[in-house]
Amino acid sequence: MISIREEQPEDFTKIKKVNDLAFKQKAESLLITKIRQSEAYIPELSLVAVLNKTIIVGHILFSHITIDSYPSIALAPVAVLPQHQGRGIGSLLIQQGIKVAKERGFTSVVVLGHADYYPKFGFKKASDHGISAPFEVSDEAFMVLELVPKALKNVNGIVKYSEAFNG
Repeated sequence: MISIREEQPEDFTKIKKVNDLAFKQKAESLLITKIRQSEAYIPELSLVAVLNKTIIVGHILFSHITIDSYPSIALAPVAVLPQHQGRGIGSLLIQQGIKVAKERGFTSVVVLGHADYYPKFGFKKASDHGISAPFEVSDEAFMVLELVPKALKNVNGIVKYSEAFNG
């Protein structure tokens, strides 16, 4: 049985392990640590997937960003332990994260990810809204989701990530 809950400080080591194993590198877990130490951190939007009430098998993090000067959030990263991938855990994390973000009053989410995965959650090409990444990236991979209808109607420009994303 998988449950989704907010991360707790005692989870940090396990979250690091999930991300290191899922991505086969340490860049994402280092990013998570930097985000936690920044003003971009949103504790209630750093969620873990827990198997049988004790084993952390997945993690997702959303953090503050801006689009030009418009406040938004970014989904990055999302990770599931390799042996538990393909079971819908990542989808559960994304769905719960989107639900919590809406409840907290956020109006949009930006993601850099697989163009054939994120659209099932409602993400669309950011370029369709006149929104672009601050770095070179495939147009199909950089996406946005309006959590409130027409939230991005008059919003366009370049996404500005927190300093935590700068190496």
